[in-house]
Amino acid sequence: MQTQKLDIANVPIAGALRRDMASAAARSAAGDGMRIEIFDSMPPLEAEWRALEQDDLASLHQSYDWCAAWAETFRHPLAIIRGSFDGRTAFILPLEIIRTQGIRRAEFIGTRHSNINTGLFSAEFLGTTGNGLAASQQAEIVRALRGKADLMVLRNVPLDWRGRKSPLALMPAIQNQNHAFQLPFLGAFETTLKQVNAKRRRKKFKHQTRILNDKGGYDYVIAAPDQRDALLELFFRQKAVRFEAAGLPDVFQDAPTQTVLHRLLALRDGDRYAALEMHALRLKGEHEGHIPAVAALSRKGDHVICQFASIDETLVPEASPGELLFWLMIERLHHEGAALFDFGIGDQGYKRSWCPMETTQHDLILPISAVGQVAAFAQRGVTRAKASIKANPQLYGFIQRLRARQGGSDTSVEEVEKD
Repeated sequence: MQTQKLDIANVPIAGALRRDMASAAARSAAGDGMRIEIFDSMPPLEAEWRALEQDDLASLHQSYDWCAAWAETFRHPLAIIRGSFDGRTAFILPLEIIRTQGIRRAEFIGTRHSNINTGLFSAEFLGTTGNGLAASQQAEIVRALRGKADLMVLRNVPLDWRGRKSPLALMPAIQNQNHAFQLPFLGAFETTLKQVNAKRRRKKFKHQTRILNDKGGYDYVIAAPDQRDALLELFFRQKAVRFEAAGLPDVFQDAPTQTVLHRLLALRDGDRYAALEMHALRLKGEHEGHIPAVAALSRKGDHVICQFASIDETLVPEASPGELLFWLMIERLHHEGAALFDFGIGDQGYKRSWCPMETTQHDLILPISAVGQVAAFAQRGVTRAKASIKANPQLYGFIQRLRARQGGSDTSVEEVEKD
């Protein structure tokens, strides 16, 4: 199926913005009245942070609980930016300082494992600032970060997201080498399927179901609290096998990352927020109890993201269990008020087969120091090079295999294959 690049603005959103602003003192002021303050810890901002994250269009990856899990585990220095007018919080950018090759980068917390980043903005700021952060406000951010970072790099930011122009869109930007893929839910399940060839999809689903029923059947599992950790551990094992077979670095192998993901399993707030929820296909009969496919979903409001997935290629490969699991998850979510199923970053064939929408994201780069000016130039060059490499499958495969042999410690999730 040919994937169309459609405007994500056409996707509906659910819920209204809640405005519950907490006032705060500030240390510096720009000429236009914008005040910027840098925080090195999260708790002082918790109340206003949680108020801002009620915006349905604010990314789950900037929610307080998600950021706390990464910050408290990795313990990178924090540089959380709060902008305010007359004591009313206008925005929060949750950043941490990552030092690589002597360069201090201010990046979104946990950005290596995030699929979309937006920052957090108040309804008042969104309604009165027009095009977003002006040059004078960006200059104030630079002044506030001076001495703490050499440059600010905000990765995977969509400049337009579901009908809203990003308030960060005026910052210097370069298109990220990876795109994200989404399936919008359009009324009835059948209507949604028509976007991706409903007849072919239903035929494939029936074929998969028939194969598994002939072997004794299957269960669709949404992990209960006492099952979540074991299912996540199974994902780590399955994914490690897949990475090794493909000669790719395993971005989930380090203990701190695994610790964070286990912690995220417990973060849930009703039916509208789930930091990480484990889903699986469990076989019956001939392969009783074995699990050929695992996926982890996150939900914030009506937006659901598949954070990662894995398969066991030794179990019923003829039934394409990973594809079947996606069908079951999407069908269920269709009845639970979701409006957008996001397959996340990375161009894979199975994503294009499901998704009529492709979202371009950008990296926003703001130099802070003289060293940062040079690093920003280099960063843009690296991003352009990655885009060129990814356009050449043979070269990209060679680079990935080389990185795997060298350990791949700085590899992000979107740079490797995602089942």
